[in-house]
Amino acid sequence: MSQQELKSSIYNSIIFLSKRNKHLFEWLIGSLSLMTIYQWSASIILSIIVIILYLIYSFVGGYHYGYIVLMTIYRDAISLFRFLRTQLYLYRIRRSNQSVPKLFQSICSKHPNKTLFYYRNEKWSFKRVDIFSNKIAQYFLSKGYRKGDEIALFMENRPEYVGIWLGLAKAGLISALINNNQRMNQLIHSLLVIECKAFIFSSQLFQAVDDIRDELSKKNQQIEFYCFNVDDGDSNDDDQSISTTAENGENRNTFYKNLNIEMNKMSSEPPQSTIDSVSFNDRLLYIYTSGTEGLPKAAIIKNSRFIYISAAARFMINIYSTDILYICLPLYHLAGGIIGICQGIVFGNTIAIRNKFSASNFWNDCIRYQCTVAQYIGEICRYLLSQPESESDRQHSVRLMFGNGLRQKIWKQFINRFNIKQIGELYGSTEGNANIINVDNKEGACGFISQIAPSIYPARLIRIDEDTGKPIRDRNGLCVCVKAGETGEFVGKITANPTRAFDGYANEEATKKKIIYNVFRKGDCAFASGDLLTMDKFGYIYFKDRCGDTFRWKGENISTTELEAIISDTLQLADCIVYGVEIPGCEGKAGMAAILDNDHQVDVDELLRKLRQKVPIFAIPVFIRLVDQLELTSTHKLPKVTYRKQGFDPQSIKDPLYFFDSKNFQYIPLDQQLYQQIIDNTIRI
Repeated sequence: MSQQELKSSIYNSIIFLSKRNKHLFEWLIGSLSLMTIYQWSASIILSIIVIILYLIYSFVGGYHYGYIVLMTIYRDAISLFRFLRTQLYLYRIRRSNQSVPKLFQSICSKHPNKTLFYYRNEKWSFKRVDIFSNKIAQYFLSKGYRKGDEIALFMENRPEYVGIWLGLAKAGLISALINNNQRMNQLIHSLLVIECKAFIFSSQLFQAVDDIRDELSKKNQQIEFYCFNVDDGDSNDDDQSISTTAENGENRNTFYKNLNIEMNKMSSEPPQSTIDSVSFNDRLLYIYTSGTEGLPKAAIIKNSRFIYISAAARFMINIYSTDILYICLPLYHLAGGIIGICQGIVFGNTIAIRNKFSASNFWNDCIRYQCTVAQYIGEICRYLLSQPESESDRQHSVRLMFGNGLRQKIWKQFINRFNIKQIGELYGSTEGNANIINVDNKEGACGFISQIAPSIYPARLIRIDEDTGKPIRDRNGLCVCVKAGETGEFVGKITANPTRAFDGYANEEATKKKIIYNVFRKGDCAFASGDLLTMDKFGYIYFKDRCGDTFRWKGENISTTELEAIISDTLQLADCIVYGVEIPGCEGKAGMAAILDNDHQVDVDELLRKLRQKVPIFAIPVFIRLVDQLELTSTHKLPKVTYRKQGFDPQSIKDPLYFFDSKNFQYIPLDQQLYQQIIDNTIRI
């Protein structure tokens, strides 16, 4: 190559770099402008070397690979730096055998009077939460509970919720965080799937506990009941039921101990010996998750996982120590209860907790508590956009929102209206060993897999058979990774490293079902998420759907097989199939049940009444279709696909259709006018 050709090549390479990666080039120029005149010669030489090496590497890998490198190297470099920072933090924590109770003690000693929780008009300092949790720990230790015992917690969002499970953790006990929407059989199952020694519930949920206590006591005779009385201005029948039975002198309410009274008798000193005995790899919590089939499973959350996934989120999207977080998501779930709460009890941030999400109060709360970070699920974003515009839309100080499910169609509209500078859309299952997060505001993406060096992060999308849900394998028996533009199941390689381990569930058989073998090479294994995601040519990942017999609605995974069994049992073994249907503008899929009714005996109102006693309200089918016949296969696959494609349009479906009017709590006939209102989003679902 002549000197002139070399000069021309270098010049064209610089132009190519500037056009293909504007941010990288601007960064390079900005850095050079800060250097002194004596550094220019060295920097020019270094730049030329980098360009030459890049060109050689691109020629070896091909033009397409070079283009991918140019477009993603800045993202990958930033992410790698933050990932290594997370790993370094976790290494220090692991080396010193830290745990959540120990880290909380350390934070309390640094700033005991700093506000940890805002709740309504209350302020809970770190010291107050510390004292509260110490009394909980001292009480249960005094009652003879020992390290490793499992205790269920059934309560609404409030500071005491965190204080109770934190206190139990200080005593070396494992808390099972029960979904407070569960009722009857589901609630009983959640308590029996673990070795539950005690059941702590709030007075507001007294009736739900009273409904199951007789049957539960028969199946678990050792269980003790503890009621925590709450009074924050809410009037409900559950609170009244307790006070009324007490005033009447009846014995109905004597099956539980009043935890408020019992704990206040205890010392506020920390149980230091048990706190010191809790290690990095000890179990901390159970969080319940619905898999591809069956009733909820208790996913094991160790101290290591609790700290790791929260630290990863913190460092990857830059949550600062001065940030105040707003959490209105359920504290029994991974997002709010771990990733959000951990920022307070492990990293020392202040957190504003709301009992339940309120679209009309969301931004007012953020203004009131001066929040700078907030959590979301996709439905929250949609509800906020549906609110009338107001001054509070942009008067808040929220700079970062993170969560999952923000649809690409409303992404720009959401950030523009509410002036949100950064969205940390993430993907990760409660029990999974691989999580990804959007670090660069890529619209619609929930993270990425590097296309420069994909093996750095042991997570992939693999092809699966849509009918069976099983991995498609090559001639060597290994799984086949998807290519750009394809959809596959997200899997994470399982290793001995705590960040890559799969801790599984309380039920060993359920754990085995989530592991697949011979994935990337012979003898390895991986966690199968049960989620279908799509990857573009730059490695950006987009959530598509649940696979198997599960769909996602209102931020919850709903098992179709479980719901089918409940409906069939309720209707005296009537055949039915449950599936999810898409509603324009709604995140996830709405539940729909096609029920065999050839003798026209199904009473949808009676069905609704019984379903409310057996399943959480989010699991109640939004649509009911009564059919004269169901041509069922052994796996129910064929009719589900057929009915799912037909949707719920009364113009094309001649069977009787019903819509769940949650406001009036009744099923109403679905006609064309109502259908159009649903499609136009003029009716809130």
